[in-house]
Amino acid sequence: MAGRVAGKKAFITGGAQGLGAAAAKRLAEEGAKVALADINLEGVRRTAAAIEAAHGAGTAFAYLLDVTREDQWIATLEQANADMGGLSVLVNNAGISRGGDIEHLSLEDWKAVMSVNVDSVFLGTKHALKHLRQNQPGSIINISSIAGLIAAHNSPAYNASKAAVWLLSKGIALHCAKQGLDVRSNSIHPAFVDTPILDPLRQRFGKAEAEAKLARQVPLGRIGAPEDIANAVLYLASDESRFMTGAELKLDGGISAM
Repeated sequence: MAGRVAGKKAFITGGAQGLGAAAAKRLAEEGAKVALADINLEGVRRTAAAIEAAHGAGTAFAYLLDVTREDQWIATLEQANADMGGLSVLVNNAGISRGGDIEHLSLEDWKAVMSVNVDSVFLGTKHALKHLRQNQPGSIINISSIAGLIAAHNSPAYNASKAAVWLLSKGIALHCAKQGLDVRSNSIHPAFVDTPILDPLRQRFGKAEAEAKLARQVPLGRIGAPEDIANAVLYLASDESRFMTGAELKLDGGISAM
C-alpha cells in the first residue's frame, strides 16, 4: 500500500534532532523522500543515515545549512532539488530561544532569535517557491509555537518571533493563492515538547521536576512528544489537507483553551 505522502519530496530545516528529525522519520515512513538540513552536519548525517537504514538508499539526504544565510539557502535548495528530483514540501522548523525579560534581554540575543526563527522562514520560502512551482501540489509548513499566540512575561524575543512566523505563514498562503499556485502555507503551534529546547530547564530543576512543572501548565497533564508534532507535519504535507491554507494547528494540550 502506498504511503500517505508517497512521491513527495520534503526539505526540512533543523533536521539533526528534535521536531525536525521526528518529522523527517514520519514522512519517510509514509513514502516521502526527505532532505534534512542543519548547522549540525554530523547530527543531520546521523539522522539521514538512520532513515536510509530503515527505508533504503536514496530516501534521505543531509546538508549543512545556516538558515540565516541567503547564499546557503539558494545553493542547498538547488542541490536538494537535484538530489531528490524535485521539491514539493518545505518544513521551516529550525528555531532557537533566548531568555530574559524586556529589560534584561540583550539586543544581540534579540537579533539572533529573530534571524534564526523569522529570517529563515522568509529566506526558505522565498527561494523554495521556485522549486515548489515545478512540483505542485506543494506545501509549506512553518513550525511556530503556542508562544506565538500567547505571551509570557520573560520571552519577548521568542514570543515576537513565533508570532511573526504565524502571520507570515498567512501572508505566504495568500500570495500563493493570488498567484494561482497549488501551494499551501500553514503553521503549527506546539506547546512544551520533549526536545532539546527544554534542556536548560532540565539542567536547572532536574529532568523529572522540570517536566512535571511544565505538565502542570497543560490541561492534558503532560508535555508533548515529537511524534505528536510529526503527525501534524504529515497531515499538512499530504494531499489530505489540500483545502487547508493560511491556517494554524494548535498542538498545545489545551493551553490556548483556558
